[in-house]
Amino acid sequence: MPSAWSKKDERQYDHIKKGAQERGKSEDRAEEIAARTVNKTRRKEGRTPNKTSSGTGNPNSKLEERTKRELYNQAKDLDIPGRSQMNKNELISAIRHHR
Repeated sequence: MPSAWSKKDERQYDHIKKGAQERGKSEDRAEEIAARTVNKTRRKEGRTPNKTSSGTGNPNSKLEERTKRELYNQAKDLDIPGRSQMNKNELISAIRHHR
């Protein structure tokens, strides 16, 4: 757990981790789920320097539900040329055609 977390964040982390393990997740996966959830809550409450995710979004969500930044990051991971000039719909199209 990061040292910047409050006692409340640590309790939330432990609770989520325990619940994930009870649902059959491995310890590593449960820790990842718990940390992501706590960090997302901290970000929403404005308690972190980063107000947005630098990831590629939830892989289980539709591309249309992701932010432009998440789509851009995924396009970057896929090495799609011209991504910096694309709008959200163009990024979605490029990602779909890359697969």
